[in-house]
Amino acid sequence: MAKSKEKITLTDLRPAEGSTSTRKRVGRGRASGMGKTSSRGNNGEGQRSGQSSKRGFEGGQMPSYRQLPKLKGFEIINKRNWAEINVGRLDALKLKEVSLEKLKEIKKAHPSTDGLRVLGNGEIKSAVTVKAVYVSPSAKSKIEAAGGKVELV
Repeated sequence: MAKSKEKITLTDLRPAEGSTSTRKRVGRGRASGMGKTSSRGNNGEGQRSGQSSKRGFEGGQMPSYRQLPKLKGFEIINKRNWAEINVGRLDALKLKEVSLEKLKEIKKAHPSTDGLRVLGNGEIKSAVTVKAVYVSPSAKSKIEAAGGKVELV
């Protein structure tokens, strides 16, 4: 036996259960529950027609954008961490070759550093080979004058 196919028309369409609610009819007398002030409260700007408050207005309370401190400056996303050492400190290390790896081994540089920079403050007496990302011109001349060698990595 063949089943009869029902034709669906626009009059058959209904919203899902609980998806719609009846419109609020305000100002229709006390018995409606929304008479007198029409659900707008007693006084103030919100009671008047065409009411709109400023963006961020929190009813007179100090707004959150004013409670928080101002952010100053900006954060450098790809900031490099340099281990810096002066020429005057190279003698105290008592190493023949100074590089970032050696400084990390003897715990004179933080493990998260990206490169070594040698600066020219102080004097050096022993010959040292320095492997660094940057060596200042004065540091280079002092190291070479002491018989050392500079290699840029």
